[in-house]
Amino acid sequence: MKQIFLCLLFFLMLGATYAQEASFINPIIPGGHPDPSICKVDDTFYIVNSSFEYFPGLPIHKSKDLINWELIGYGLHREAQCIGEVNLVDVQSDGGIHAPTIRYHNGTFYIITTNVFHHQDTKTTDFVNFIITAKDPAGPWSAPHVLEGAPGIDPDIFFDKDGKVWYVGTHSPEKPNFPGEGEIWLQEIDLNAWKLTGDRTFLWRGACGGVWAEGPHMYKKDGRYYLMIAEGGTSYNHAMMIAVSDNIKGPYIPNDRNPILTTRHLSYDNWVHSTGHADLIELDDGRWYMVALGIRGDEARSSNMGRETFLVEVQWEREPFDWKEIKYEWPVVAPKTGRVERLNQVPFKKDSQKRNTVFTDNFDNDQLDLAWNFRRVPLKDIYSLQAQKGSLRLVTASNTIHERGQAALMGFRQTESDFEYEVKMNFDPTNDASEAGMVIIQKDNNYMSLTIHKKGKEHWLQLKLAEPGKETRILEETQLEKYDKSITFKLLSADHKYQFYYALKGDKFLFFKETAASHVLSKGYTGANLSIYATSNGQNNKDYADFDWVTYKGFQKF
Repeated sequence: MKQIFLCLLFFLMLGATYAQEASFINPIIPGGHPDPSICKVDDTFYIVNSSFEYFPGLPIHKSKDLINWELIGYGLHREAQCIGEVNLVDVQSDGGIHAPTIRYHNGTFYIITTNVFHHQDTKTTDFVNFIITAKDPAGPWSAPHVLEGAPGIDPDIFFDKDGKVWYVGTHSPEKPNFPGEGEIWLQEIDLNAWKLTGDRTFLWRGACGGVWAEGPHMYKKDGRYYLMIAEGGTSYNHAMMIAVSDNIKGPYIPNDRNPILTTRHLSYDNWVHSTGHADLIELDDGRWYMVALGIRGDEARSSNMGRETFLVEVQWEREPFDWKEIKYEWPVVAPKTGRVERLNQVPFKKDSQKRNTVFTDNFDNDQLDLAWNFRRVPLKDIYSLQAQKGSLRLVTASNTIHERGQAALMGFRQTESDFEYEVKMNFDPTNDASEAGMVIIQKDNNYMSLTIHKKGKEHWLQLKLAEPGKETRILEETQLEKYDKSITFKLLSADHKYQFYYALKGDKFLFFKETAASHVLSKGYTGANLSIYATSNGQNNKDYADFDWVTYKGFQKF
């Protein structure tokens, strides 16, 4: 009997191991990676995401198996690409780079996207649609080719088999039936002159009311054109719709079963909501998958990470109705459950997901790690990896964190609701106005900072909170009598709480302050960044902070 029990236990353990190896966890690209677009070249998949006001812009990941993704570069990686019509220097929060499409054609990668820039003086907004190209998706990428006369946002580029190249865009129709109604339009692109040519055709206003019809993608399958769009806004009512036509210029017939992906019919407390803004990809064996954004409901039905990238299986099915003269074939998203699941079967049986929730940077390299980014194009000479070998030096710029501003602030994306973030800093300010430390930030008016600053000969530790519509306030501060130029900060997020700690040279961590984790929830298009920061608060001085290392570990929830 004992031998039978041991054998049964062995097979149960073996089955559990196999199940673990044969499953993957959503999201596949965690952290603020919204509006995914995907393409495939040979045996490698590539995804590009929106980046809004952040620089470098347009993060690009690659994968061999759809579940393990590596950041390889950015489409907008040079300052020169982001000055002028594509302005990421003083762009507003939630402006900047919206909803790109990535495609590959005849040896060249193409990314088409929109930069949204609001002019404060004239109260007008520019929607600059442009294309960048590269032979290698890791870069370098070309200067932006701006397409004049292209209204709206979220463009798609479609290469037809007859050699024609098409722009599929969005706009607000001249005579909308209601506020927020969108319309999808089509026009040919001349890639030699980088301009739209020929007549413009209006294709579709959506299937479920047409509110904010956007994010179009065109596909061709079995001789028919499929137009897939997002609708309902990027919140709880977000949804994916699809229509079909025998001619690229229409008319387009909507799928009777629209929407094909949404959470609008689920509880607001579903583990993920707002799914949509998706793209489709076909595998070599004829199977299909969809990448889509979604928001985890970890914190007050929202998330500190904002919108992330999820993977869902797709199965095409022909309509079974005898009475229909034409029985169209349609994509069925998540055919077993109809929704995005946390745990899923791997696309390829031989693969397993190696989910990395750890980021450490000791600043030992000559180049900044790809994970680091800035809110807008950074100030010149704001940081150095050479001034103090083995450290990153951040100068105390006069700028503070403020709307449309460039500050001495740099960070990387938060990837899990529960995490531990530590920063070791050496900081010996000569000026009372100087301040440096760690920051967790959502927007210019929504962040928490744990910093050192000087009052006469005394050094003080201070925790501040900035929230929209409120004055920035001090939550806690204390004098550090034993401060000797070095400090290690720690932020622990668990059980819907933030706990802030600090350790002076040679000492253990001391508890400083506990707050709610909901202070920096994503209320816009982006997720939180875990950052380092230095400022002279409006003064000009030569102070700086040297950061020895940063380390981050996310803790997964199931």
